[in-house]
Amino acid sequence: MEDRMKAAPGRQSGAKKYFHDLFDLRGDMMGYEALDEMMEENTHIYGSNMWILIMAILIASIGLNVNSTAVIIGAMLVSPLMSGILTMGYSLAICDLTMMRRAAARFGTQVMISLITSTVYFCLTPLDAPTSEMLARTTPTIWDVLIALFGGLAGGIGNTREKKGNVIPGVAIATALMPPLCTAGYGIATLQPRFILGAFYLFAINTLFIALAAAAVTKLLRVPARRSLSGSDQRRLHRIVRTITVITVIPSLVLGAVTVYSSVLDAGIDRYLKNEMVFADAQVVQSSADKIDRVISVSLVGTPISDEKIAGLESLLGSYGLGDYSLHVVQNRSIQGENTDKVTIAVQENTINQLQQLLDRQEQRIEELESSGAAETDWAGLAASAPDIFNWLSGCACGPVYGGEEEYALMTASSSKAMTEEETQIIVNWLRTASGMDRAELIVK
Repeated sequence: MEDRMKAAPGRQSGAKKYFHDLFDLRGDMMGYEALDEMMEENTHIYGSNMWILIMAILIASIGLNVNSTAVIIGAMLVSPLMSGILTMGYSLAICDLTMMRRAAARFGTQVMISLITSTVYFCLTPLDAPTSEMLARTTPTIWDVLIALFGGLAGGIGNTREKKGNVIPGVAIATALMPPLCTAGYGIATLQPRFILGAFYLFAINTLFIALAAAAVTKLLRVPARRSLSGSDQRRLHRIVRTITVITVIPSLVLGAVTVYSSVLDAGIDRYLKNEMVFADAQVVQSSADKIDRVISVSLVGTPISDEKIAGLESLLGSYGLGDYSLHVVQNRSIQGENTDKVTIAVQENTINQLQQLLDRQEQRIEELESSGAAETDWAGLAASAPDIFNWLSGCACGPVYGGEEEYALMTASSSKAMTEEETQIIVNWLRTASGMDRAELIVK
């Protein structure tokens, strides 16, 4: 018994050492002198770095312009922006304001070059429609703050190791510094404040929280301060940092709350329509939700349902978190003896007549183009390239349509998701630009 009691402390000591070694941040870190030399080197401006930055900005701008995620990721790997941000965080932690000023000057120069380069590109490119990759960089939320914070912690740790791994490139991809800058350049080129402010705000979030995380890692590693500030100077510096942090975080919290609320509403609306709008002799042919007026609209075809049934359905909205919404039902009785998924014969005949007239005009226009040899637009090429740019589309077909007094471009396609009005308008703008026509229309099956 005594032998076992004597052995226990040894086992505890071994376990403690194991977990200490498992999570020790200082075991494989660079020496303080080598770390300081590396950070000093990051404050210098070299022509090679500026040219690499310009190439990375052009690659990212092209990727955003053609909606290519792979190209955008490649640009983030090439970008040299991360080192300057980590250096600013390091200099803040060791209270070296001279190093911070030099690092900030270098970083500010890089930002200006990036904005100028991306603005010039988007002024020259013929593709002026915003893509989904651009739109994704205009509404940062609290999750972007967390990504930047955790990415900065990982980058601060990886940057101080003797053996460099793939941490910094990974952080560059996760925190996405280049795409927001290029999107801001697009906003400047097209004079759209939404893109300028939204994208630059995302860039500011990433920059600030990567730097703060790097400063926190530097403090954890107990890197000695190079300058000693007085107590009042330290308090003033900390107050400035706290103020900037709070001002930066508040809008992202608001946007995050709005995003969560909207997602909860969408989920509630989807569940309500799926669970409650099921009838034996009627079928839902169209449904929509107006979040401004808080109205859910449903169109039914088949045997009309009673007012009492509609009132009962409306009373169930509260159980789906939609208590302040109202229900608007439009009903249309189908023809006696026909299936309930068909509309009235009159509507069908009218639709057939309209399609026949459209087909006749289309054939006439094709004959005119073939006889005059004026068909220069590569419609097959446009149809083939559309799914590459907008990856949720498939089965695309497009061509010119003569609609009375004007000719316009028409594309039909299938979509793997419910498209928003904004996404539809993006595709229409792209089709109009690519076809060279003043008007374009999209029909989604």
